[in-house]
Amino acid sequence: MSASGTDNRQANDPGRKKRVVIVGGGTAGWMTASYLVAAFGDRIDVTVVESARIGTVGVGEATFSDIRHFFEFLQLAESDWMPACNATYKLAVRFEDWREPGHHFYHPFEQLGSVDGFPLSDWWLRSPTTSRFDKDCFVLASLCDAGRSPRYLDGKLIDQGFAEQERDETSARSTIVEYQGTQFPYAYHFEAALLAKYLTKYSTQRGVRHISDDVTDVALDEDGFISHVRTAGHGRLDGDLFVDCTGFRALLLNKALGEPFESYQDTLPNDRAVALQVPLDMDREPMRPCTTATAREAGWIWTIPLVSRIGSGYVYASDYTTPEEAERTLRAFIGPAAADVEANHIKMRIGRSRRSWVKNCVAVGLSSGFVEPLESTGIFFIHHAIEQIVKYFPSGRDDHHLRNLYNESIEHVMDGVREFLVLHYVGAKRADNQYWKDTKTRRIPDSLAERIEIWKHKVPDAQTVFPYYHGLPPYSYNCILLGAGGIEVRHSPALDLADDRAALAEFERIRLKAEKLVQELPTQNQYFANMRAGAV
Repeated sequence: MSASGTDNRQANDPGRKKRVVIVGGGTAGWMTASYLVAAFGDRIDVTVVESARIGTVGVGEATFSDIRHFFEFLQLAESDWMPACNATYKLAVRFEDWREPGHHFYHPFEQLGSVDGFPLSDWWLRSPTTSRFDKDCFVLASLCDAGRSPRYLDGKLIDQGFAEQERDETSARSTIVEYQGTQFPYAYHFEAALLAKYLTKYSTQRGVRHISDDVTDVALDEDGFISHVRTAGHGRLDGDLFVDCTGFRALLLNKALGEPFESYQDTLPNDRAVALQVPLDMDREPMRPCTTATAREAGWIWTIPLVSRIGSGYVYASDYTTPEEAERTLRAFIGPAAADVEANHIKMRIGRSRRSWVKNCVAVGLSSGFVEPLESTGIFFIHHAIEQIVKYFPSGRDDHHLRNLYNESIEHVMDGVREFLVLHYVGAKRADNQYWKDTKTRRIPDSLAERIEIWKHKVPDAQTVFPYYHGLPPYSYNCILLGAGGIEVRHSPALDLADDRAALAEFERIRLKAEKLVQELPTQNQYFANMRAGAV
């Protein structure tokens, strides 16, 4: 224990390099290290200490479209890092069997358009042209069904707005879509372990110190700040800011500093997963440009296509099935290709630490919090956290206002995502066994219950969704409500008095645009074979 006032003065000395010690590697640790060194260069000292004995969860392979900003910030082109990480494109999440067996719908990375001030989802409820809300309102749903890449073979991206200016000749009104903002049309799938390896090289080449060792002790000073961590082989590591990337163990934040953990288990009961990494021959097996979430008896199964393999796992509630039965269910779902693949069983800690930044320790990744991976939020949480660390980087120990702002940001993101995920279960029409029946009667956050009552009479918009940034815009809520089918949503009464010709023309424009792109674009297999050959 250090009781020295000199330590405090040094920690607040603006002329001295700030020392950042990241405990734990993996995706969280190396994303943090690479981002910090890209942001601050040699103006800070960054050390990553990770154990060679302790493995990482290592199944986080799908992302939000915001992740492109991470790679842009590091000044990395797709051709730099994607082949090294066996990465592919993700245009959407495909939900199978959530409404009923055999049914699927998409949550794509595409903003929902509007006509005459009403979102297309509202017009679709008023005048549906087919039974598929997603295909009528989004171009990307058709691209996913057809397995298309969002880029041409020469690397050119599809037009992001999908908004050619057209005019309905039968009406005086323009049928231009009134977009609320642009949405990048894809995210990524990648092998998390390979990304961590790639970022290790990126970071160490830029001055990050890498120590492979076990942390044996976390020492606190008289004010409760971390003064240093002690390692088995390298002794004492001092720092000004300590980043806890130790996964569900939360070695620094929860164990050493005693910060309490707030469980989400009462509203999100899935607490376990079993994962398999199944080899894929990209010359023979088509790679869907989407993450697939398939409803099953006690949860759901993810399917993530990579260049090298399929990542698949069953996320389930241990109150409804056993690990052995869950593994059998997953193997049966995949088929013979999974016969000799070793299973990875994971216990998930669902919820968040009350505060993610306490004194001079900030938790990133699983040590901060986690919700089940239904919408690929794990890496999004990491990316958001490290952006906020840079934004609120402290000058010394007295910056409690910055820590408070950081903690509010993390709290809002995680609580907002929690609401959105609960909506998937409450909003799913499926109710064919006890698990799916219970999803309709389990406690939901009060604020979400109030919002659902509003959405029954008015489709979600910016005024009625979770009010703080959490990575999910109003159109995402529309996709789940109209796709999952368990909550009856009515169109706005005003549309009964409105002329729907402009909206029908827009649905037709989307259909024609989708047909054109399906004909023009290569498959994912073709595009990534081209990239790996160096042609992109």
